[in-house]
Amino acid sequence: QLQLVESGGGLVQPGGSLRLSCGSSGFAMDFVAIGWFRQAPGKEREGVSCISSGGVTNIADSVKGRFTIFRDNAKKLTFLQMDNLVREDTAVYYCAAHISPNVNYCGYGDMIYWGKGTLVTVSS
Repeated sequence: QLQLVESGGGLVQPGGSLRLSCGSSGFAMDFVAIGWFRQAPGKEREGVSCISSGGVTNIADSVKGRFTIFRDNAKKLTFLQMDNLVREDTAVYYCAAHISPNVNYCGYGDMIYWGKGTLVTVSS
């Protein structure tokens, strides 16, 4: 079974940066697509970014130009680089995964494995 563990959350001032990490275990990364999601207080969970096993990425419009997703398959790590953070980015961030034989595909709605989340707070 694929297991995911997030790290890197914390308190940051507006305009600052954080890098979240998602560590994977229990499964080879060859056909694993990884997504980052977030859930702010009182709001529904939303997909933030997604990367296929072959490195094709998708970024939500709300964070485009500020967030970047990338992965290191050899280390079984996926990262979410978050720059120019704003208060509205405050949320619990989750990484999630699904298996796909299509190395160019990552689907937010197809995630079946989930981490427990890491809290990001943007505040002065």
